[in-house]
Amino acid sequence: MKDIGMVIIGAGESGARAAVELRAKGWAGSITLIGNEDQLPYERPPLSKHQLYQDEEPIPTAIVTRQQISDNRIQLISDDPAIKIDPVNHVVELKSGLSVPYERLLLAIGARSRQLNVPGAGAQEILYLRNFADALRLRGRLQPRKHIAIIGGGFIGLEVAASAIAKGCRVTLIEVAPRILMRGVPKEIADEVEQLHRHNGVEFIVGKMIDSVDKTESGYRVVLADGSDVACDVVLAGVGAIPETTLAEDCGLEIENGIKVNEYLVTSDPDIWAAGDCCSFPHPLYGGRRIRLESWRNAQNQGAHAAASMLGSLEPYASVPWFWSDQYDQTLQVAGLTDGTEQIVFRDMGDAGKLYFHLAQDGRLVSVSGIGPEGGLSKNFRFAEMLAEKQAKPDPASLADNAVSLKGLLKNS
Repeated sequence: MKDIGMVIIGAGESGARAAVELRAKGWAGSITLIGNEDQLPYERPPLSKHQLYQDEEPIPTAIVTRQQISDNRIQLISDDPAIKIDPVNHVVELKSGLSVPYERLLLAIGARSRQLNVPGAGAQEILYLRNFADALRLRGRLQPRKHIAIIGGGFIGLEVAASAIAKGCRVTLIEVAPRILMRGVPKEIADEVEQLHRHNGVEFIVGKMIDSVDKTESGYRVVLADGSDVACDVVLAGVGAIPETTLAEDCGLEIENGIKVNEYLVTSDPDIWAAGDCCSFPHPLYGGRRIRLESWRNAQNQGAHAAASMLGSLEPYASVPWFWSDQYDQTLQVAGLTDGTEQIVFRDMGDAGKLYFHLAQDGRLVSVSGIGPEGGLSKNFRFAEMLAEKQAKPDPASLADNAVSLKGLLKNS
């Protein structure tokens, strides 16, 4: 009789981590990991960074090697997307026609690039960045002295801007919102990041709507609502992501800003879990508020947490949201959600960077954000993040004073 065990749809960060963690936590049955790319599970953060500008031909950065897959007795099915879930009979159907039975199922299917919705944006030459194939396509277009127009001032757009500058391109970044990094990043950090990019030669157009993207004989023309335009050689759209929910919707799972899961990452079907960019979940640090996160650490942490939950753990998922981005020689980090905070306390650490502490009305530290050189920022940031994890109420004056040890504040909180 065929072993009916754990099946994971999605061979990205969440799915791969869950597969390894299931085995590490003692699951002895079968583990099947289903992916839609002809690659080993790979890391996505490098796609917008050094893999765009490094001299040598890039290769995907593997999350797990073939040896690890073999050692953990994981059956990896690559380049064969799941097209249907039958929750009554506990079967996943693949594009190839293969049927995979499951005892318990994890959906780690991520998100897809939001498409630019203006006239002319349907042109195939407009680029997006979501997977390794996208990165190779974009890398081939980033040539010295070429003019790159980037639509979208989020992490992807800004990281690609820095990579394009490193390749000797001219870069114009267009953001229709009032400022860059509107989602989850405080204005103080966003202003620092914009100045960093301007210093390195990026041109910014902020707060202007886009009317159309037109193909020309020499390239493209991005036409703005005020009648001005940007003539360029390449257009990259980095305008957000949409959670993948089609499989879940088709099999009757509840949807709410992604696949709806409870505090244990269980969907409305008790035998199906979801993790990573595709799901929304209640967070206990924010009063049970339902959130959805698109970040590397959340995908990794939720993959491991889902594995434990699938094996019977009743520990709620409560990791502090954490985001990071490397641009030029600086790293940006944000821990926690900054919206709704009442007070911001600034700490200048000199050459080690800058920290901004975000306090709730009752004095609780609920979020911290920082920018600086990676080596100088990370250690201090980790102590600050741990203060936020504890929901500590540190003295604002001590937070602002660089002579006061954050490690000491943590010990005394």
